[in-house]
Amino acid sequence: MNRFRALDSGVEWRAGAEFLRVEEWGPGRVRVRAGVGHLLADLPGALAEARPATGSASCSVTLPRQPAAGEELDGTTGYQAAAGTAALVSTGDLRVEISPAGMIRFRTGAGTELLAERRRHFTWPGARHFDPAGEGRYRITQLFEAYAGERLYGLGQQQHGLLDQKGAVIDLVQRNGEVSIPFLLSSRGYGLLWNSPAVGQVQLAATGTRWVSDDARQIDYWFTAGRTPAAILASYAEATGHSPVMPVWATGFWQSKLRYRSQEELLGVAREYRRRGLPLAVIVADFFHWTALGEWEFDEADWPDPQQMVDELAAMGTRLMVSVWPSVNPVSSNWAELRDRGLLIGTEFGLEANTAWTDKPSDTPAPVAFYDATHPEGRQFIWDAVHRNYGRYGIDVFWLDACEPEVIPLQPANLRFWAGRGAEVANLYPREHARAFWEGRVRAGQADGLSFARSAWAGSQRYGAVLWSGDIGTDFATLRRQIAAGLSTGISGIPWWCADIGGFHGGDPEDPAYREVMIRWFQFGALSPIFRMHGDRAPRTPLGRGITGGPNEVWSYGAEAEAIMVAYLRLRERLRPYIQQQMATAADCGLPPMRALFLEFPDDEAAWTVADQYLFGPDLLVAPILEPAAVKRTVYLPAGATWTDAWTGQTYAGGGEVTVPAPLEHIPLLLRDNARLPIATPLPDGPGTLP
Repeated sequence: MNRFRALDSGVEWRAGAEFLRVEEWGPGRVRVRAGVGHLLADLPGALAEARPATGSASCSVTLPRQPAAGEELDGTTGYQAAAGTAALVSTGDLRVEISPAGMIRFRTGAGTELLAERRRHFTWPGARHFDPAGEGRYRITQLFEAYAGERLYGLGQQQHGLLDQKGAVIDLVQRNGEVSIPFLLSSRGYGLLWNSPAVGQVQLAATGTRWVSDDARQIDYWFTAGRTPAAILASYAEATGHSPVMPVWATGFWQSKLRYRSQEELLGVAREYRRRGLPLAVIVADFFHWTALGEWEFDEADWPDPQQMVDELAAMGTRLMVSVWPSVNPVSSNWAELRDRGLLIGTEFGLEANTAWTDKPSDTPAPVAFYDATHPEGRQFIWDAVHRNYGRYGIDVFWLDACEPEVIPLQPANLRFWAGRGAEVANLYPREHARAFWEGRVRAGQADGLSFARSAWAGSQRYGAVLWSGDIGTDFATLRRQIAAGLSTGISGIPWWCADIGGFHGGDPEDPAYREVMIRWFQFGALSPIFRMHGDRAPRTPLGRGITGGPNEVWSYGAEAEAIMVAYLRLRERLRPYIQQQMATAADCGLPPMRALFLEFPDDEAAWTVADQYLFGPDLLVAPILEPAAVKRTVYLPAGATWTDAWTGQTYAGGGEVTVPAPLEHIPLLLRDNARLPIATPLPDGPGTLP
């Protein structure tokens, strides 16, 4: 019996109730779906289009012949031993073989194996398992082979400090500081997107790779072959959506602290930057500027004239960013309508609340809910409120804090979204929240605005959202971990990224040891895609109406630190034309501005192992200082280029390590080949001159 059926651009395999569908999804790319019963075509996912327009012209399908009498199967893999007995989908440089037993193997056009499914045990039917959970849902497991020497990258943003994820077990769930984006880039020349927002795990073991969805309806993943990592990222951007080009103003310096308590306090800081002649692109009105969660408007007692504030800031060349949380307090005037229209995240058990939070009306924690960003009417509701209350002042920069959503304790299975059960769709939330603001800005004609978010999912980049690394520690070890976090975020498709300069949880501006951390972190921040100061500094204050945190401006850390930080403010200004070029590249081809070395030097085996330095664009190698009292640093220089120390002018050949000076005032920076960038001083033709 032939289990295969040809499709317009692919193949379907069936055995009893189980089905497998492999379809071309652009040249060199396929989408794989598998399940029980019938294909569900309308489940939420990350792919940007229903089907790329290139379609069948670049795809060929070959169905297997019937096995001859006495022909044997390979019991280990399920592939028939004789040639020509597997169904084949060919597209670009990718060949996908499906055995009569329904096992998949991905190869290059030349026949090199990229990835293959793996049986767990000879008694377990195939590589895919559907454990029934009722109502057409399953706990789903998908197994692939492991390969000696393979390196795996991406998977969003984690805080474990690994760049190569091989050997790690990663929870597919959104948490403060941990962002689930289920995309892997392999050193073997492929990329794989697990196209499901279900909570689960990916286990990257030596014995095999295992993807698990705790509550899902079918398997859905997208696969691409690529000759270079950059080509894989370009293909991924085509599949999940390109970022817009970052607004020019956003490449400047952003100032924030835990909380400026009033309009006058915030303006006082902005005026001081102006008085000192320091550039300031953005300043932030953080949480508790509202009357209550869910009002999405200024408290007039502390912010009496928002229009005057916005106008004065604009005259200084500074934008106001306001914090917009997705949570709603029952005392909010919007609570009843959101509840009655079904626009709050529901619960399977218990009260109509998702977590408890200390809000401005009371220092006693109150039960709050989150609006449902997966509901189209919910997205429309929050945007209408935000635009009505902030847009009238010309505000178009929004801080989307707590957008995992921050439900404590985290119990996805108790949540109920418009898009589905919590464990089935929860990871989708931060992307849809960013979508609400992107689509709202588009409708309002706010082409120059953006959003700043603490979480994301695959495809968030197409909604113009910056990601930052959440509420993190304030020491050198945490700083080191942010490099891998930022590089992994870029590989996962999110080009706009930063970490709180100095970390978030504490840090005493009067402590000499912390001042050193701040200087080194500020240097790293100046060479990050987004250059942003933030943190809850000492003396810290309890959560409540009066919370503010200690000072966190560039002059808050003593004269020596101030002088160094001001120098890096100036450096950032000189580099902004170059940075803007990298933002355009990110939008065009999915190559992030903050790049792992192997993205530019894939033929250098050592470049795949470096997790504590990076390329900022193609021409500038950045090696942050990651330990106290350091005055020099060992740097790996990729093979295939010559490298010039931007501070000393010393030139080195690539392909090995060198030790470069790193006094407190200098982060090691090396220029590739003959690149001309205004590092030590402006270029002769002016600060904006580029090659």
